[in-house]
Amino acid sequence: MEKDMLELKKEIRKLMKLDFVHPEDIPDKEMFMEELLVFMDKELSNNVRDEEEKTLTKAMINNYTKNGLLPPPVKKRYTREHLIYLIYIYYMKGVMSINDIHKLMETLQTDDMTSEKLYDIYKKTFDMEKFQYFNIESSVAKTVAITEKRVSSEEDEKLNKILMIFMLGYDIYSKKRLIERLIDEEL
Repeated sequence: MEKDMLELKKEIRKLMKLDFVHPEDIPDKEMFMEELLVFMDKELSNNVRDEEEKTLTKAMINNYTKNGLLPPPVKKRYTREHLIYLIYIYYMKGVMSINDIHKLMETLQTDDMTSEKLYDIYKKTFDMEKFQYFNIESSVAKTVAITEKRVSSEEDEKLNKILMIFMLGYDIYSKKRLIERLIDEEL
């Protein structure tokens, strides 16, 4: 059983393969839009579902700026802070509403938020993400074990996969509701 769980976790790790932007890889220089798009695409390309999907587009950046999620560029140049905000937006947009992301970004975009402070927050987030990745891996492995007990994949592979999808969806939904409550109470 122990060996099976290790094999399962390896398989989950392959399926969940995510790119994270290491703090030290975020350049502390100004960039034009095209450079920013190339950077984000290079750093996050393994996260897209298929080759046609873009990590970020000019239209997305312009909309984020127009809606107050991202500060406007200065003389058409984007800074390390813009990159950090865009990385946060990128990961959150799949699970949070634009209004909730706006509240988070608004909290970060205060007058006393220096470039160094924001970078430090990002480094802390990155360090915590590394640990959380293994928690997620274990959680998914437990979900797989639960569905296998109900309907083994040998018995009915399709039904087993459907049950696993529902269980993972329920997990995400529950966490999404918690995020919404935290935002409504705290921000």
